[in-house]
Amino acid sequence: MNQLITGDFTESEEPFALFQSWLKEAEASEPNDPNAMALATVDETGLPNVRMVLLKGFDENGFVFYTNTESNKGRELLGQKKAALVLHWKSLRRQVRARGPVTLVSDEEADAYFQSRPRDSRIGAWASQQSRPLESRFALEKAVAVNAAKYAIGEVPRPPYWTGFRIAPVSIEFWQDKPFRLHDRVVFTREGDGWRKVRLYP
Repeated sequence: MNQLITGDFTESEEPFALFQSWLKEAEASEPNDPNAMALATVDETGLPNVRMVLLKGFDENGFVFYTNTESNKGRELLGQKKAALVLHWKSLRRQVRARGPVTLVSDEEADAYFQSRPRDSRIGAWASQQSRPLESRFALEKAVAVNAAKYAIGEVPRPPYWTGFRIAPVSIEFWQDKPFRLHDRVVFTREGDGWRKVRLYP
């Protein structure tokens, strides 16, 4: 991802270098969470679900995020093993879309990221039975207190049901707003070990 991005983004030949450049600009211009992305999955019937998550890493192998595998999205990701994402930056009037197969990150990757989180967030991962019915806010706060006491000393280990997923994109589209809805769009499609680039009508 060392390619220099200059001038017209539609001239770029490698999508991850371009994404890195756009994300860096978004980090300087967005008021909060420039790494927020809409993540779309499907259930066993093909009915889609979408929600916002945070992108926690990316490289030539794909886009990485973390979640509870027993949540709705976790079950759908494990069941259908495919997903799509969108990052939209209003301050830049840009968006990036990608889709592809999904795999789990390694235990080493998941452990390293989990230990980088604030301690209270690690406690919360043990306390929350994500996506399942919750009788009251008090029940959640009680679960937090119980787990905080359990892990009062030493490191908080990563729950076995909490890990990361990687979307290995088969396509990545870059969109830039232009006047009169004559937007610039470029899509990169995976071909072997490289990418085929096509410019699209708005």
